[in-house]
Amino acid sequence: MDNIYFDVRTLKYLGVGAIIGKTVRIRHPQDCIIGDGTIIDDFTYISACIEIGKYCHLSSHLSISGGHEQRFVLGDYSTLSNHCSVHCASSDYTTVSLDLPSVPPAEKFGGTVGDVVIGQHVVVGAHSCILPGARLPDGSAFGAYSLIKPGAYQALGLYAGIPVTFRGLRTVPETAPQFLRQLRRAAKARVPGD
Repeated sequence: MDNIYFDVRTLKYLGVGAIIGKTVRIRHPQDCIIGDGTIIDDFTYISACIEIGKYCHLSSHLSISGGHEQRFVLGDYSTLSNHCSVHCASSDYTTVSLDLPSVPPAEKFGGTVGDVVIGQHVVVGAHSCILPGARLPDGSAFGAYSLIKPGAYQALGLYAGIPVTFRGLRTVPETAPQFLRQLRRAAKARVPGD
């Protein structure tokens, strides 16, 4: 299927069996890596450089912004649900700034920037917002409508709210890959009683 906004052949890398919806918009395809088996649903907008692992799912109506200099990394087997927004660059609302993408570089000031890095087997619920500099560790999950700021999150942690708070550790079935079972043992040692 042809994309109506860019030629998928211009992507830096497009994995085997990856599917990109016809109406996905990627501003800098030459700087984007999309892993094997990954699916990006229609009506997704991406203006940051991205590196998406294998077998990921980006649901419809996502926005991943940040400009040509910022990076968004999504680890293998991770997902962002419908209507999430990821910001690798944003205005700093506590201080006057002029950092819009339409402003010439010489006139810009202020704002906040930072790569957003999401580990493997991470789930981010619908309508969540991820702010610049956030790092989400392997196996973590964030409930719908969460506000995710930079912070010290725990592998396999379950988080939700505005801003997110720790709700406990996720369970890991015995049928899960050994990597996740080892994460669970290590996480359980750090959070007694969970």
